[in-house]
Amino acid sequence: MTDFTLADLEKIVATRASSGDENSWTAKLVSKGIEKASKKLGEEAVETVIASLGDDSSALVAETADLLYHLLVVLHMRGVALDDVMAELQGRTGQTGLQEKAARTAE
Repeated sequence: MTDFTLADLEKIVATRASSGDENSWTAKLVSKGIEKASKKLGEEAVETVIASLGDDSSALVAETADLLYHLLVVLHMRGVALDDVMAELQGRTGQTGLQEKAARTAE
């Protein structure tokens, strides 16, 4: 088990996003704007789905890592903190997923 967390990655993304380092994929992606970063997030989501349908768990692990990284880049670019996402998830644990979904559609 690793001690590395999504919060650690969020900090790395924030640092690299503003670094201006031309060797940083994060800095380059951020400089290309939210549309490019969101498109890349979508591509990684599709690749993760494809990997989940296969038998290669290492491919699924790699694609999930890419997906989480690109999600954190997009969240950073939109000014959304990982803590806000985690608080939303925590708030949903008091009810079943079906109850939560029904409550959203009733609003």
